[in-house]
Amino acid sequence: MVDFSLWDIFRNLLLALRWTVGLSLIAFAGGSVVGMLLLVARIARLPGAVRGVALYVQLFQGIPLLMQLFLFYFGLALLGVETSALFAAALCLTLYASAYLTEIWRGCINAIPKGQWEASASLAMNLREQLQHVILPQATRIAVAPTVGFLVQVIKGTALASVIGFVEVTKAGQMISNATFQPFLAYGCVALLYFALCLPLSLWSRRLERRLQPKY
Repeated sequence: MVDFSLWDIFRNLLLALRWTVGLSLIAFAGGSVVGMLLLVARIARLPGAVRGVALYVQLFQGIPLLMQLFLFYFGLALLGVETSALFAAALCLTLYASAYLTEIWRGCINAIPKGQWEASASLAMNLREQLQHVILPQATRIAVAPTVGFLVQVIKGTALASVIGFVEVTKAGQMISNATFQPFLAYGCVALLYFALCLPLSLWSRRLERRLQPKY
């Protein structure tokens, strides 16, 4: 048993929290890029895009994130790809986030009245111009709040990366618990850090939803 003071526990957890934040930002940024590409492909109705994107979304939404992490981590190894826990977790969470963000943004675009599409088409705008000048500026107001809200889910989802050996705040809490034999104290501190990280985002999301709610 190792004698850790409360400050020692928090100091070590705060160091690990950097990896939680970093993995969350990587997954969210990567998921946003992939999600936007999938959304545009679906809106443009590229050959096979509608069914392909729908299948992609159903696949990542239908399989538990924990199982996805296992499949990515051990599957890449079977394919002969030398990978790390960070790379596997980042890739998995990026694709997971992209599936949800695609659906969130698709719903926001579908919320734009059909008349907006018809009016922009009557001005001889092509699809890119319609999205750039008419649809996306309006859809963004609707999408900001749920997108920020989903970021909270991404942050909490990073905790599962501990099962493949990635040392973020949850894994650090497990290691401290094993060293001190004080699991309640260790995991209690972990919970407080997640709460401190997610609460401001949740409050900001609700505030944005009230401020940006469109009135048609």
